Amino acid sequence: MSNTAAPAGWGVWTWPNLVTAIRLAGIPLFCYLLLATEYYWQAAIVLAVGGGTDWVDGQLARRLNQVSKLGRLLDPFVDRLYILTSLLALTYVGLLPWPFTIAVLAREAVMVSMVLVLRFHGYAPPQVHFLGKSATAVLFMSFPVLVVAGLVSNADTWAAPLGWALAWWGLGLYWMAAAVYVRQAAKLVRGDRPRSHAAA
Repeated sequence: MSNTAAPAGWGVWTWPNLVTAIRLAGIPLFCYLLLATEYYWQAAIVLAVGGGTDWVDGQLARRLNQVSKLGRLLDPFVDRLYILTSLLALTYVGLLPWPFTIAVLAREAVMVSMVLVLRFHGYAPPQVHFLGKSATAVLFMSFPVLVVAGLVSNADTWAAPLGWALAWWGLGLYWMAAAVYVRQAAKLVRGDRPRSHAAA
């Protein structure tokens, strides 16, 4: 009975939100393992599991009919927090160069600006599309591999090429997805279409 009511309300106590909360708890754990210990393999595993399971809460929400307002807000927030935290942590320990980090942060700034413009015109953010999800997944996959490449002995010969291939590929897709989102937003603003089709 509570399952059918969840989509209409905040639905705090749901299985998908529990998964998201567990993923959120992995962020400080990763930072601790990376910055305060030498358990680098474990840090990479926590990062890979926390970021790689971003689809689980969404699948649970749909299968269990537990889509909620909180989940719609919390899930993308945790995804962005994983990206930004791992990006800054890896830059801090010298595993990512600042130009790469600035390129990712600039893309995030573009997306935030786009959402603010849409909100100003009365629109919700555009629906997440496949290119955006793929870009985030590829970029995120590079981070645990780069941790292994830079901090685990005898792993750089295979992990560094793989990690950097994923990182640059992901960054390119990341900006391509941003261009698609900005184009969608520009069409909405210029066309002054009704809000009914926008994401809730």
